[in-house]
Amino acid sequence: MADIEKRVDEEIGDVQKKAIPTAETDDALKFLRRDDEHGAFEDIDEKVLLRKIDWMVMPLMFSCYILQYLDKTLINYANVMGLRQDTGTSATQFSYLALAFYVSYCVCEIPQGYLMQRFPTAKYLGSQVILWGICVTLNCACTNFASLVALRVLLGCFESAVAPSLLLVTGMWYKKSEQPFRIGIWYLGTGTGTIVGALFSFGFQHYTGKTFKSWQIMFLVCGVITIAAGICVMVFLPDNPMKSKLSDGEKIFAIERLRSNKTGIENKIFKKAQAMECIASPYTWLIALHTAASSVSNGAVSSFQATIIKGLGYTSKETALLSLPSGAVSIVSILSATFVAGRTNTRGFNACALIIPSIIGGALMAFLPKNASAGKLIGNYMTNTGGAALPLVYSFAAANFAGHTKKVTINAILLMSFCIGNIIGPLTFQPDGKDPPEYIPAKIAIMATGVLAVVAILALVSMLWMENKKRDKEEAAMGGYPHVIDSEFMDRTDKENKEFRYSY
Repeated sequence: MADIEKRVDEEIGDVQKKAIPTAETDDALKFLRRDDEHGAFEDIDEKVLLRKIDWMVMPLMFSCYILQYLDKTLINYANVMGLRQDTGTSATQFSYLALAFYVSYCVCEIPQGYLMQRFPTAKYLGSQVILWGICVTLNCACTNFASLVALRVLLGCFESAVAPSLLLVTGMWYKKSEQPFRIGIWYLGTGTGTIVGALFSFGFQHYTGKTFKSWQIMFLVCGVITIAAGICVMVFLPDNPMKSKLSDGEKIFAIERLRSNKTGIENKIFKKAQAMECIASPYTWLIALHTAASSVSNGAVSSFQATIIKGLGYTSKETALLSLPSGAVSIVSILSATFVAGRTNTRGFNACALIIPSIIGGALMAFLPKNASAGKLIGNYMTNTGGAALPLVYSFAAANFAGHTKKVTINAILLMSFCIGNIIGPLTFQPDGKDPPEYIPAKIAIMATGVLAVVAILALVSMLWMENKKRDKEEAAMGGYPHVIDSEFMDRTDKENKEFRYSY
């Protein structure tokens, strides 16, 4: 606290004379330089403030992510509850439902990124949650493939706003060292969503009424819950630290503690130069390649896990319960990897450590003998570690791309890559004429894309390491880079700000 007070006391007068906030600068700088006096700093304990921030934003972010994962995978559980038979959907058509979701998700990423920069972030996120909740609710009225695919397309459109919005919110509140674990916390929605979905499926399968099908009630209940959560996000999640319910002193402290990030807080002006810089960067395409490759297993497992387990000879109810360990594997993988990444600043190596078990899991499912159902089941569980690498990739982007438009752009590209992997994943699950289908090509694809993901992330880590060394050498030769006061909040990119150092 004393260090921050001293720095601010020494610099504020200088900044008022030398740097006048404009529309081009970060909104945080405009807040710090308001015409009205802020008054003296409050005596603020950073740990206490951090806990307050956590309780203010983390539960809502977690709620958004668990619901987006649960709602998009409900179709997986509904399949083993009789949805295909009740709607006259073939096995091939069912695989297209996952494809439709991710295609619309991918297409909508760029317009969603633009809109979430133009409008208040939390309010925009809340509106999208409400809209997809309505789509989930309407699934209970579907009677054919056409109605199912139409709602899957809309669901993809609205859910595409979630991860980019949560990445922006995380970057607004947390230091680089704090981001991996916080991203991991809200990303736990995947593993928790798997557990909740399995329990919902198991519970609703005990419904024996004749008026509604069990899967219809499941969609209705989950949709209503999602709508309620969207309303809570709009009401309670602050758009940024400057508009939060923190005291003035707490707001200033919350902003000042993020200077070391050098990534800024928020700017509502879309800057074409920053977007083009992001698109031209080799770092962008390596992280995109890694994300697409590592997401193939995620797309395959999230859409076909229940089908794979049931194909090993289990009943529908047993399948629901046997899906629970997948969520547990995901939760443990996410918590352990993001905790270590935050403490050791080793995002890339932790991502590799998660993807390797997924490769082994794909091998077990593909090459174990047909009667080794237990081994194949364990392999299925192991593939869930690959999807757990995604929060580390999210934190990679949050920590290494500065400039608000550049951050919005990389988030869009990152999620589009995620979609491409999730599109490829379900397409590898094609009927092979066997009963039940063995899906051997899909399981081999999980292995091959896992290897590609490891190679891509190691190449990215090497390039960032070399760039940091290059900047350190230049800085030493110059006797230090000339520091621009408040460059941390001038909405400059990582490429423009030579004082920026990459985290990998």
